Amino acid sequence: MNLNLAVISGDGIGPEVVREARKVLDRIAEKYGHEIHYTDLLMGGASIDIHGVPLTDETIEIAKSSDAVLMGSIGGNAATSPWYKLPADRRPEAGLLKLRKSLGLFANLRPAILYKELQDACPLRKDISDKGFDMMIMRELTGGLYFGARETKEVDGVMTAIDTLTYNENEIRRIAKRAFDIAGKRRKKVCSVDKANVLDSSRLWRKVVEEVAKEYPEIELTHMLVDNCAMQLVKDPAQFDVILTENMFGDILSDEASMVTGSIGMLASASLNDSKFGLYEPSGGSAPDIAGQNIANPIATILSAAMMLRYSFDLDKEANAIEQAVSQVLAEGYRTGDIMSEGCRRVGTTEMGDLIAERV
Repeated sequence: MNLNLAVISGDGIGPEVVREARKVLDRIAEKYGHEIHYTDLLMGGASIDIHGVPLTDETIEIAKSSDAVLMGSIGGNAATSPWYKLPADRRPEAGLLKLRKSLGLFANLRPAILYKELQDACPLRKDISDKGFDMMIMRELTGGLYFGARETKEVDGVMTAIDTLTYNENEIRRIAKRAFDIAGKRRKKVCSVDKANVLDSSRLWRKVVEEVAKEYPEIELTHMLVDNCAMQLVKDPAQFDVILTENMFGDILSDEASMVTGSIGMLASASLNDSKFGLYEPSGGSAPDIAGQNIANPIATILSAAMMLRYSFDLDKEANAIEQAVSQVLAEGYRTGDIMSEGCRRVGTTEMGDLIAERV
């Protein structure tokens, strides 16, 4: 198979971890007889430095013409980087929001898995971590508070900020269908998370999700308020299979879920549109404080590449090969610093990529 990939290496540690993911993908192509064509693109701070804007129209068009996009993290240190002296719509993260909207990437998948080998890195009590967990957080990505109308103005002599949270039933229905479809391939449970005791948008969310559930009688649907879900993620994460939620709640809950896995450096993600097209990136930040030191964990980016093979190309065997290689390397005791534990061998970014590629 020919795979035409747009690659946005990003900022900070982005180029380092993307390099390792490409290394593993090249090993997959060699072993399974595929041909991969990479087109390198700029976005975020790297694009601002060259083009003066975080995302160009040309980058959008090239991304659209590709089969999928592999991306590193975007942004820098907000306190010190000159990028953050620019207006909000010209800062690095604005490029990411625009790209998601331009590509119609409404479904964000963030798996959070506690590998047996990393139970010691899990910050939860041992009786909780011993049970392990494997959940998929399905976050709606192009609606809600982040995309609603906003303004700051003076009201009766007082400066007032207004952010609007808006969802329509079609936006809710399409993300719900994706969640139920994915649950059907897992443990057949969907927990829809909202704030229906307070918000009208959440009451509509719950109503539409219940309508969609009728089309999936084999899937068990439960509802949970977002504050309770935040507590349950640290009390009993093993109860969750697929968590379905709106944009801001999903942003927060997926970061929480990443940390109970032991490190955000282990959390992959996929953002999908109505077709097979997707954007695949690690969920962690660009970590500019450790960039260029060969100590970043590339596993989240490598696992994002595995998700790409599975969801955009239906190459389940190849995706499984990457995931099994990651498990094997961890079982052999190799660790980057963020997941280091006693008795293990510390390796750098490049060596971790080499080890995983060798075991594919």
